[in-house]
Amino acid sequence: MSDIKKIKDEYLNKLKEDLDLNGVNQIKTDLFGKNGIISNEFKKLASIGVDERKKVALELNEIKNELQNVISKKNKDIDIREINLKLQNEKVDITLPERSFHQGKIHPVSQVIDEIASIFSEIGFNIEEGPDVESEYNNFTALNTPDNHPARDMHDTFYLDNNKEFLLRTHTSPVQVRTMLKDKPPFKIIAPGRTYRSDSDQTHTPMFHQVEGLHIDKNINMGHLKGCLNYFIKEFFEVDKIKMRFRPSHFPFTEPSAEVDIGYEIKDGKIIIGEGDKWLEILGCGMVHPNVLKNVKVDPSKYQGYAFGMGIDRLGMLKYGINDLRAFFETDYRWLNHFGFDPLDVPSSYRGLSRWSLP
Repeated sequence: MSDIKKIKDEYLNKLKEDLDLNGVNQIKTDLFGKNGIISNEFKKLASIGVDERKKVALELNEIKNELQNVISKKNKDIDIREINLKLQNEKVDITLPERSFHQGKIHPVSQVIDEIASIFSEIGFNIEEGPDVESEYNNFTALNTPDNHPARDMHDTFYLDNNKEFLLRTHTSPVQVRTMLKDKPPFKIIAPGRTYRSDSDQTHTPMFHQVEGLHIDKNINMGHLKGCLNYFIKEFFEVDKIKMRFRPSHFPFTEPSAEVDIGYEIKDGKIIIGEGDKWLEILGCGMVHPNVLKNVKVDPSKYQGYAFGMGIDRLGMLKYGINDLRAFFETDYRWLNHFGFDPLDVPSSYRGLSRWSLP
């Protein structure tokens, strides 16, 4: 038994040394592993007499418990030491100045889309979306566009194949076609989104944004169209009164068709929307052509409706005094910082649509 006490003292001295976790685990294996020193001593008890066995077993258990307690404490000390070392190495100097933070701004196009959606959703319109890549049928044929219409020419439309079966949509009217084909009337939707035409100058870009509206139901007439647009224009430009006129026009998908002008005046070099003596065209509209309804399997003898379309970028230019459409797409942070909006300033009619954040 004296030998085992010597071994105990030897390993206790080893555990006082500066060990890492692997060293402590090796000592634990040497003592208590399957063929460890202490484990083998316990195996020898079977060959000892009963009286002596009790005495030896008691001493072995005391030695075992003492060594295990020391090993457990050593492991805890090593863990604490490693944690402290890690904290020291990863310490953050809170006296350092913070990094500069630049808050982003909402792009005017995104803001205007949100304003338009807010206004129309409050009078019962749903918002629908569709793909940018469209079929020729949805973009032209279903909308009663003749085969010889100039809009079908390659210098106006971006076709994606030689057979002219697929293209980048030239308006968001195909969303109306898709909606009417998959559902049943009545329909009351707006469809904002990107559109594409082969054109580029100060007031035109190859990619721009449009919103188109559609209301199909029984007994819908031009009076409903006029009331809807009058409400929208006043809400969007945030004016109490608006001068508005309908000029006869022609679109293949509406009959009768009209272009809508609003009154404005210029004060101090700025366009003021409202009661001026000048006129500004802002959108096209009309009653949905019966052929369009037939193409989407809606009975024109039971249902009628109106449609309208307007340029989102142009509305933003008019409302916020932006004089060059190309600036919308130049990703100039200085421009966005000036014309952008507070990210948390969600537009609504009761909160105010355009609480423009100042630089």
